[in-house]
Amino acid sequence: MMNDANEINHQTKLYGFIGEEAGQSSLSAKLNKKLKTANKDAMMIPMNIREDDFYFTVSNMKKSHVNGAVISTEFVTSVLEILDDYSDVVQESSMCDILVRDGNKLIGDVFFADVLVDFLKEEGVMKIALIGTNHYAKAFVSKCPSSLHLSYFNDNLEALMHFTTTLHVEDADINRVADGMDVDLSGYDAVLNFSDLDSLAMISKLARLNIDMKQKKQLSSLKIRANELDASYIGFEDLVDEMSDGIFDFYKSKNHLDYDKSDMRF
Repeated sequence: MMNDANEINHQTKLYGFIGEEAGQSSLSAKLNKKLKTANKDAMMIPMNIREDDFYFTVSNMKKSHVNGAVISTEFVTSVLEILDDYSDVVQESSMCDILVRDGNKLIGDVFFADVLVDFLKEEGVMKIALIGTNHYAKAFVSKCPSSLHLSYFNDNLEALMHFTTTLHVEDADINRVADGMDVDLSGYDAVLNFSDLDSLAMISKLARLNIDMKQKKQLSSLKIRANELDASYIGFEDLVDEMSDGIFDFYKSKNHLDYDKSDMRF
């Protein structure tokens, strides 16, 4: 879905939201509404792309009129081989969820972590239980300020120790989660699940806020456990307003949204 008037001309800054089911998400519509309210001559287009077509589609952006793209969860690691340059966080986390075209070069970055940090601060979160060691966990830890206190949980302690050591976490609070254990996380303000655990049945109590980055059709063990415990759950679609704000701010910081629709350009 585009903005209400579907207005595109040769000067409009175009961005893509690339995913297997990008059109099912309200992210593009939310961002376009924000762009229209701010009178910006820009638009995001949802692009439903199959895995087999992903490399070809993104590679061709280098010579297209598309100025950047947001990358859906399923492609955030495979996009790395197409990038010409990237931020330090991309290097540390081995993921990229947003990119910008600079001439014929694609430059990758990570924006979700900043959005999530800001959201947690606004919610008054201080203590966080982080489950898992994947690329999303790495990106979040890389961007997490010292004002937010993290405790680390994983089923594999060796992998967790490697994770915290690689990210230079000092005096890390390391904890194991496994089937048959009784893990009470109610003492935390928020739980962030970036694990690939099929079940979180070992968790007997969750936090006030329980968050992962799963989209509607993705299996979420956290959502399942939250429903079982009658606890709150926040997934990707619950954060689309915050995500659209983050995308707007990202491209604005790259001087991509300098022009309003009323500006005359030649």
